[in-house]
Amino acid sequence: MADDLTARPEPPVIDRAGLERVLARATELQAAVGDRPEALSEQQLIELGSEVGISPEHLRQAIAEERGRGLLPPEPGISVALAGVSSVAAARVVPGTPAGVLAALDATMQRDEVLVLKRRFPERLMWEAQRGFIGGLGRALSGRSHHLANATDVTASVAAVDATRVHVRLLANFADERGRRLAVASGLSIAMLLTGVPLLVMGFAPAAAIVPPLVFGGSTWVVTRRQYRRMLARAHVALEQVLDRLEYGAAKPTAAQSLLDAIVGPPRLPR
Repeated sequence: MADDLTARPEPPVIDRAGLERVLARATELQAAVGDRPEALSEQQLIELGSEVGISPEHLRQAIAEERGRGLLPPEPGISVALAGVSSVAAARVVPGTPAGVLAALDATMQRDEVLVLKRRFPERLMWEAQRGFIGGLGRALSGRSHHLANATDVTASVAAVDATRVHVRLLANFADERGRRLAVASGLSIAMLLTGVPLLVMGFAPAAAIVPPLVFGGSTWVVTRRQYRRMLARAHVALEQVLDRLEYGAAKPTAAQSLLDAIVGPPRLPR
């Protein structure tokens, strides 16, 4: 009986969502008093995570994703409001090593997407569309759409998760293409206004004459925005398809691709 009176109830169990809120709030409170280290090493993060039951495997993947984060920072400006963002990105963890994944990416981008290597960094590669006769021939013979051909550049960044897995982040930049489309839309809108406003001012046309140019000008911007965003959506799918090939293996080259390789040679792999 005495044991029953002195027994204390078990403390309530905190579920996963509650644990995340507690950790986030504790971080805020610690930051408010300035009692926090400026940075933690990867090993310190893994040890800290193990204390709250987070596996090292998941922590290493989160660290790799954090290293590849920030490729799409906030993009203010009138161009975003008129058309949309300038870039699309895709990311995934795939099997392999950083060097092996970069080599496979370079082969895929050159053979399947008809891109050429533009810049090379230790853990990053950048391509641009291959122009001229060879580029046109490659896209014509491939028998598939090339939604990355209009990109100013396409960048791949890799970060090792562990000995057998790599976090890959692809970014396609369409800033130049967006600028061209906005310039065309602006030119058409101004041209239409210039056809109606002078006639209205000089009294050669009724006030209703200004309505068609205004409607046409407004619809030009709507169509430009819709087409540009559709292009971004297709480019995003193309990036995901590249990651699919990395994760599940590339398809065998078609007869057209084999013919193109015989003409221009196989893709150049990064040294």
